[in-house]
Amino acid sequence: MALLELRAVTKDFPGVRALDGVDFELHPGRIHALCGENGAGKSTLIKILSGYYPSGTYQGEMRLEGAPVRFSGIAEAERRGVAVIAQELALVPDLSVAENLMLGREPVQRGLIQWQRLRAAARDALSRVGADFDTERPVRSLGVGQQQLVEIARALDKRSEILVLDEPTAALTEGDARRLLGLLRELAARGVASIYVSHRLEEVFSVADRITVLRDGRAVASAPTRDWTPDRVVAAMVGRPVAALYPKPGLPRGGASLSVADWRVADPNRPGRFVLDGISFAVRAGEVLGIGGLMGSGRTALVASLFGAGRSTVSGTLEIAGRESRKPFRSPAEAVAAGVALVSEDRKRFGLMPAASVLENLTLPSLDRFARAGLLDDTARAQAARRQVDDLSIRTPSLASRVADLSGGTQQKVVIGKWLLTKPRILLLDEPTRGVDVGGKAEIHEIVCRLAAEGAAIVLVSSDLPELLALSHRMVVLRQGRPAAHLEASAATPEAVVAAATGSD
Repeated sequence: MALLELRAVTKDFPGVRALDGVDFELHPGRIHALCGENGAGKSTLIKILSGYYPSGTYQGEMRLEGAPVRFSGIAEAERRGVAVIAQELALVPDLSVAENLMLGREPVQRGLIQWQRLRAAARDALSRVGADFDTERPVRSLGVGQQQLVEIARALDKRSEILVLDEPTAALTEGDARRLLGLLRELAARGVASIYVSHRLEEVFSVADRITVLRDGRAVASAPTRDWTPDRVVAAMVGRPVAALYPKPGLPRGGASLSVADWRVADPNRPGRFVLDGISFAVRAGEVLGIGGLMGSGRTALVASLFGAGRSTVSGTLEIAGRESRKPFRSPAEAVAAGVALVSEDRKRFGLMPAASVLENLTLPSLDRFARAGLLDDTARAQAARRQVDDLSIRTPSLASRVADLSGGTQQKVVIGKWLLTKPRILLLDEPTRGVDVGGKAEIHEIVCRLAAEGAAIVLVSSDLPELLALSHRMVVLRQGRPAAHLEASAATPEAVVAAATGSD
């Protein structure tokens, strides 16, 4: 018997049908992956399962162990054993691990919290997920992977039989992601069922027993993982065969657009040490230079410091389009004026104003282009924004739509579009497809190839090794802040990149 069943679940919003007659089953001790592009209905389905959208706000039926259930809210869903581990973790940073684990369930006697019992219960909860860090530590001092373990431990301590994990590895290091997947397998062996939502198909295939694909609010296919291939999942997600997820850009042309020599970035936390030390390279017009390396190798520090956004002292020299060597940019504004743009790895913090409109986000860095006698030419501004929406296939109801209401892939194209309006010669891309579904990735890859064909010099940082290898003409691999290898495309194999990044044979 299925532990959880959804039957003909339909959810409407004004003018939009987010879910359309979806059927879904989850069995005890199984990991069921839910795949689909942004906007396919995954988040809406999760919110129904969690009680965020209570019974009566949607059509259809939910069953637990064969009996109909009607969740009135999140608290009731949790009481019935359903726990959601969201991408944005729901922890209180300034409270301790123990306090977060037992929040709302503190052992009380005569109106006083029994701290010894609370700490013991917290240690016991952590032990169930194989964690042994100090429960007195404030949560803010933990890494993202450790915080995720706290969330899972809290869910299991509430006797949750069903875990719903929404993009659980999006912000994790590779090692933390592996440990999380291993934990899910251990929990499955103990009878815990999981719904696993992720854009990372390699993780889906390594951990899931079954895969269901949503497209346009419908469950278009569901089968055991052994019956799928990655290409079949992608085709089901986007509704068409994807022959080439990773197109190859054309050959570079022209001289060096960007030359970097003896680049150093001081470590803000350790005087006398360097986050980056002795980095030199050049990028030609029409070329994509890939920057490889492990997490913490200095990749983000490199592109941020090139953009004038370094967090500490930066030294070295730059040449832009063959001009005279100059010192590092003192600010992003100086970099933009010189024709450099950066698509940051964290679009929510550094790339967008989520509450502002598509029009405002697209045109913010280039407002001076639309100034007439000290006033903004709103017509010209809207025309330029509309061209970007059309050129980049930005899916938005209107230019007035809030960016926060768009899918992750569409938000990323807004970030790219706003910088393209500044007409950059050099485009720095830091994890440009992080958190983007497979269809959106393919579209961003096509944009990168088109920009290179139009003569832009592109520096690409990506943790997605197939993406990095496919899009790069050459690669620089960093290890502990220093250049470990300069590889031409013919020599840039996965083995060569990993060996350089790790210092292994």
